Amino acid sequence: MRKLFRIRTKIDLKLYNALALGVFLLVLILWTLLSEGGSISQIFLPSPKSVLAYLLHVFGSGQIWPDIGISAYRILMGFVIAAVVGLPLGILAGTFNFAEALIQPLTEFIRYMPVPAFVPLIMVWFGIDESAKIALIFLGTLFQLIPMVADNVRAVPEDLLSAAYTLGAKRITVIMKVIIPAIAPRTMDTLRIMIGWAWTYLIVAELVAANSGLGYNILKAQRYLKTDAIFGGILIIGCLGLLTDRLFVLANRKLFPWAEGGK
Repeated sequence: MRKLFRIRTKIDLKLYNALALGVFLLVLILWTLLSEGGSISQIFLPSPKSVLAYLLHVFGSGQIWPDIGISAYRILMGFVIAAVVGLPLGILAGTFNFAEALIQPLTEFIRYMPVPAFVPLIMVWFGIDESAKIALIFLGTLFQLIPMVADNVRAVPEDLLSAAYTLGAKRITVIMKVIIPAIAPRTMDTLRIMIGWAWTYLIVAELVAANSGLGYNILKAQRYLKTDAIFGGILIIGCLGLLTDRLFVLANRKLFPWAEGGK
């Protein structure tokens, strides 16, 4: 028992999995007791049984698959564009002080602005088609990504840079052969965190005159107080987010086996 409370001491994998599963079971039991025990009306808290029935219906009928596809497309495009723009800017900001002065203060200022407040502007700039929804996810992800990548670059030991210069490497070689490989595992973890941010902005993005998608289904269910559909949509988004998270963990382990990864 004392071993469980030692700082950063690893525990047996079976115990880890048992504890993780136990938490989920505890939440499910509490949810069932509250919804079916009469403590809370099922109008406000549907039972797990009714949510499961909803999920079986939408998956069995196939009506949810197009919405999953369009939402995944919006997430992927917004995230990929943010990564393509944000990774180079973050590397520059972490490598050169002049680039940090140009990039980071503005980024730090913008990233504290509430992204939902940009919805009216995005509708004016991009209209109401797919580009508006992708732009919202892009904005919500980009300005969180840049400072995190810059911090990854600053965490590269000076000894590595000094050794490269001693061996005659030029600046571009140091960036390409030392800095980028050194930050790669940690940057993969950063991207893993950012895909989580992207999923959280999905509902906001699908506020922009959407007529499809998981977020749209949740908002539509809200109008008619279909709380089983709301819970079902939230659970689907959570499972898809968890799936992408695990894919990033797996990719990190396969690409960088020497780096310490997540569970």
